[in-house]
Amino acid sequence: MTKVTNETADVVIVGGAAIGSAVAYYLAMLGQFEPGRVVIVERDMTFAECSTARSAGGIRQQFSTPENIALSQVLLSLLRKLKETFGPDADVGFKEQGYLILASESGVPILRGNNAIQRTADTDIHLLEPDAMRQRFPWLNVDGMALGSFGATGEGWLDPVILMTLFRDAAKAKGVRVIKDTVVAIEKHGAKVEAVQLAGGGRIACGSLVNAAGPAAGALSGLIGIALPVEPRKRFVYVIDCKDATPELHAAPLTVDPSGVWFRPEGRQFITGVSPEEHAEPPAGDLDQIDHSIFEEIVWPQIATRVPAFEAVKVTSAWAGHYDYNTLDQNAIIGPHPDVTNFYFANGFSGHGLQQSAGAGRAIAELIVHGGFRTIDLTRFGYGRVARGEPLLELNII
Repeated sequence: MTKVTNETADVVIVGGAAIGSAVAYYLAMLGQFEPGRVVIVERDMTFAECSTARSAGGIRQQFSTPENIALSQVLLSLLRKLKETFGPDADVGFKEQGYLILASESGVPILRGNNAIQRTADTDIHLLEPDAMRQRFPWLNVDGMALGSFGATGEGWLDPVILMTLFRDAAKAKGVRVIKDTVVAIEKHGAKVEAVQLAGGGRIACGSLVNAAGPAAGALSGLIGIALPVEPRKRFVYVIDCKDATPELHAAPLTVDPSGVWFRPEGRQFITGVSPEEHAEPPAGDLDQIDHSIFEEIVWPQIATRVPAFEAVKVTSAWAGHYDYNTLDQNAIIGPHPDVTNFYFANGFSGHGLQQSAGAGRAIAELIVHGGFRTIDLTRFGYGRVARGEPLLELNII
């Protein structure tokens, strides 16, 4: 790639995974910029360790916050017209098998309250009593379960790398530049970012700077003294083979036990995992280090209880990835800094980044081009709540 020396851009986006590529795509689609004036700076062009590439690829509408539902619906709408948007060969392998979120008696009020919000957002999400779950999902042990929330349509999973690539390739076709480098300093004058300095020695003056750095977003903001409560949190995904799995089990939705343990089909196998309790967070370092004790001590006992066929399974592989974890409230931070007004956040998605990439990308593009939100009002997701220390809590954290 061309070495950067001293250049100027209208917008610099730090991070070229799903969020950064979506921001670039929607900026390009708005058509306000000359070719080469929107630049993505990405440190790892293989994307081998980025959160997008290592995610489970889920998309759901089962949230308690209306903004989260709306963000996922932007991607769902895009999936419905994927070939029309990106070309006849575009295919992200969307498996629309739904999400099934289970609750014991104590969790029923939350599921019912969430469902009331979800139904007002025109979702196809249904509450199922135990007998209905037994009939619909014969592989499921509903002992101890009082209610299930099932997304019959509009939920499932897809190939995250292909989606990311579609966004980035479409943006590049519209003139967006992608530079392999690392931002090591940010120049600021008064209330404005003026430029970024790169590890390779280059400098890019910019009209706007977008923080789409994923798990490194907190460190990037720290370069100009902005406290952003986003850090990498390590998550494990275990691939299991089940010799007793029925065709009905292979057609299962992504199922979430009240313990937080989840599983879903993956080809002829299954993947499963859990987000640990705060006190049990694993070290966020080497992604090649897999803790199999989490599967043996936490995951397997739960899935074997919930699905009798999983009493006999074999772990065939596993991987780890990072959440860009918002320690304040695990919800996204989207919008400009209140004081450094051309510094934009698209951070802290806490495992929801892929499914919210299209909505967040479009929102940031609207802010930069139009000066405000045009399609979804994400004001509550702004940095202001961080500055005030006022969390916006989501009741359906997975």
